[in-house]
Amino acid sequence: MISWFQGSGGRHSHWVSANRLLRPPGSMPAAWALQGALDAPPCANQSCTPRDLVLLGFAHVPTLRPLLAALFLATFLLTLLGNALIVLLTALDPVLRSPMYFFLRHLALLEISFSLNIAPRLLVTLLRPGQGVSPTGCALQLLFVLSCVTSECFLLTAMAWDRYVAICRPLRYGAIMTPRLCHLLAATCWLAGVPVSLVFTVWLFSFPFCGPRGIRHFFCDIAPLLSLVCADTRVFESNVLAATVLVIMVPFCLIAMSYIGVLVTVLRMPSATGRHKALSTCASHLIVVILFYGTTGVIHLRPKASYSPESKQVVSLSYTLVTPMLNPLIYSLRNKEVKAALGRVCCHRQESGPHE
Repeated sequence: MISWFQGSGGRHSHWVSANRLLRPPGSMPAAWALQGALDAPPCANQSCTPRDLVLLGFAHVPTLRPLLAALFLATFLLTLLGNALIVLLTALDPVLRSPMYFFLRHLALLEISFSLNIAPRLLVTLLRPGQGVSPTGCALQLLFVLSCVTSECFLLTAMAWDRYVAICRPLRYGAIMTPRLCHLLAATCWLAGVPVSLVFTVWLFSFPFCGPRGIRHFFCDIAPLLSLVCADTRVFESNVLAATVLVIMVPFCLIAMSYIGVLVTVLRMPSATGRHKALSTCASHLIVVILFYGTTGVIHLRPKASYSPESKQVVSLSYTLVTPMLNPLIYSLRNKEVKAALGRVCCHRQESGPHE
């Protein structure tokens, strides 16, 4: 059950004293929440209620909000266009029917889902400061964010294992990577994030949220929401850290092991052309892995006291907006088969147009 915010006024001093007593020394400072309350714009024309939360994304640069909104809108549209193009190409072109492009299509669908969950709320935050979001809406956004991040970790692992089988076990590739196994792996990746995100979302929103309602972030995330909690969250934070290590580091280690096996196999190839071809099929995926894990690792595995809320917002933009936009460019610019498929689909449309 979601705990509603207590009213302000006389209860505010009680919240401050309770927060000081219950919050452990290593947890997030209450000053973030207090400062967020001071920065939170007032509710205008019943745009929010006393129970609503207010996202304070980029409130420290109010003059840049229109420019940032235009930039993020362009990024959002490019993300939708690029990933939708990848989905269409891998679905329509018969050449792109291998397991590698099957997983690429699911990665593009995941990036579209992630962007639709983040970008619209971010644009509302920039264009209409002080617009409230209900605790239920905030909980749903957190649920989808955690689920998408977890699913992407597992999906990138499945893609790395597919490359390992293709290069290290080429004669058995067709027998191992059957359509049934590919669909099973894809479904597992999509569903793997649901239990983890559901548990931590329900657990976090079962805490009492008191006092200030300003969240110093552009989306509902665990760290800024914890600064609003007036209860002992040490057990919760320990479990979040353990789950983060498992969700991020275990798939990353599996990806690293897959590429170590690929590298060993490639180095044993006698032909330089064969080595180049094998490595080129892995290059795009490896770049995406570095971008995704590099940014998520900085945010979720870095000690909390070592960054400010403002710097966290900037880094969070990398894996919420920038990486989903770059993925289609990385795969299309470095992949001759994708570019050839785009040409075939466009030519087919032009040839069939006059006859329709």
